[in-house]
Amino acid sequence: MTVLVALEHASLDDVVTVTPQAAGIGESTIGLRSGERLSVRDLAIAALVPSANDAATALAVHVGRGSVARFVSMMNLKARSLGLTSTHFVNPHGLDQRGHVSSARDLTTLLIAALRDPFIRTWSTRSTATIAGGRVLASTDGLIGKLPLLGAKTGHTDAAGWSQVAAVERDGVRITASLLGARSEGQRNAELGSLLAWGLAQYHPVRVIDTRVYGLAETGYGQPPVRVVARRAVVRIVRVARPLVERVAMSSALALPVARGQQVGEVRVFAGGRVIARAPLVAADAVPAVGTAGKIEWYARRTVHHLLKLLPPRAATLRRERFLGGSRCDHHRHSQCRA
Repeated sequence: MTVLVALEHASLDDVVTVTPQAAGIGESTIGLRSGERLSVRDLAIAALVPSANDAATALAVHVGRGSVARFVSMMNLKARSLGLTSTHFVNPHGLDQRGHVSSARDLTTLLIAALRDPFIRTWSTRSTATIAGGRVLASTDGLIGKLPLLGAKTGHTDAAGWSQVAAVERDGVRITASLLGARSEGQRNAELGSLLAWGLAQYHPVRVIDTRVYGLAETGYGQPPVRVVARRAVVRIVRVARPLVERVAMSSALALPVARGQQVGEVRVFAGGRVIARAPLVAADAVPAVGTAGKIEWYARRTVHHLLKLLPPRAATLRRERFLGGSRCDHHRHSQCRA
């Protein structure tokens, strides 16, 4: 939140003079010295990569025009605008302080919002960075390189435990999760990593609309039926084991002529009652118009066909056979059998 608010109210190229208040913040720092001058860019990188408390405070003093309290009010205003109902900030660095609280749900919502900023998206997953003064910074994120991280932020205090919020993305699926209060850094990394990997495994790409034949449409005057296909294939990310419903609406008979690619219907795919894909259905074949002569010929054939169906069936012919020669005589039953 500190970096998000700072970038909304300051330029990356703004130069910040480090105050004694910022230089005096302890715990995780990059060793800023009072009177040192750094850009907002470098301070934001330091706040994101190694979670530097002094860099976060320097940003707050600069954007708050000398007042950390004013900057914290801006943070809380931003929290309300994002709907973070369980979050309240008291400082810009996150060290333990009464009333400085948040929740796993709010942190997940906050990261989703923060990752809309390209700067935060870029630097929140960098394992190292080099800023002014030759400072080489190392990330506190143990999941970098192990998961397809899109953005993440670690945190640790005695009261909060080992915590992290992270977003991963694969095959168009993005999963964002928070884990708070782990007993160790290893536990946090293992459990959050497992949670994110499980989330990714719940979705997979499916070709919900294919370019197969969805049906046949009849044509007139003895012409062949037209194959009806989808104009394009559609791939969607769907939840594993979630049933999909396909609905096809198409013309069962087409007037001639039929042009190849002519739209004759639509296919829709539903998941849980919501349309997730739709595509036009088109004729895969072209059928030309039938001229007057062709129509007369077709009507003539049909007339003959119907007349033939009205004729009575042929009478059965009784066939008599007379056997000549003893080879067909049953000697056991006909004692008078002649040769």
